Amino acid sequence: MNNIITYEFPLNERIRVFIRLEQLFQQFMHFSAGETVADKRAAITVLLDIMSIFRRNDLKSEILKELDRHVTILNKIANSQGVDTELLDNILDQLAQISKKLYAVNGKIGINIMESDLFQSIAQRSSIPGGTCSFDLPEYHYWLEQDESIRLKDLQHWSSPFNDIHTAIDLILNFIRNSRPANQEVAVAGFFQISLDRSQPFQLIKVSLDKSLPCFAEISGGKHRCTIRFMEPSADDKRPAQSTDDIPFTLTCCLF
Repeated sequence: MNNIITYEFPLNERIRVFIRLEQLFQQFMHFSAGETVADKRAAITVLLDIMSIFRRNDLKSEILKELDRHVTILNKIANSQGVDTELLDNILDQLAQISKKLYAVNGKIGINIMESDLFQSIAQRSSIPGGTCSFDLPEYHYWLEQDESIRLKDLQHWSSPFNDIHTAIDLILNFIRNSRPANQEVAVAGFFQISLDRSQPFQLIKVSLDKSLPCFAEISGGKHRCTIRFMEPSADDKRPAQSTDDIPFTLTCCLF
């Protein structure tokens, strides 16, 4: 069992969107695997959230920029001492394949999903609280009661335009999260502040601490300076208060 809890703080909007999508993709996969009507409803709701993010952002362009940037960085270290060239070549090949697939996509990703009358109806009614009841959408009710193989096939079809994006985001975030080693730190009286080197392209702050500590990390700031406060939840639903204890934690300032 993992006894460590990690809090992440993205330092730019691009990484913020990537992490949101990562969480939504994980939720979609979890609920898609469930066989109850509630699971399938939840999977559809998450897929609508994913589509909403794609409508508001030119994510294909953003991800291709990130992939190209990572290829450039990896090529620079290819001849460095101690680099596993076989592993590096495999990673570069994977990045090239994903980039090729994304460049081949015309128009906004996922827009073809709305060609499904059923999915379009669900999307329209989902903006109303409880608006997808059986009496609102009998076709949706019928679909929810179909055999699991039919429902899963449809979910896979509707989510398929996002598969390459999902893979790309996983790769990018994995590179970022593992770009630098963690440092052991102590927040004196629950407070810690760090200044970031402006010449370095920091992307993400990671704060990890033992789950047994009765506090959570509240991170604020920007790409040049971040403040970390360790807050203790209130037992009577009042506002959490900053801990007065010295809190040991690990800090990772992630690059790439």
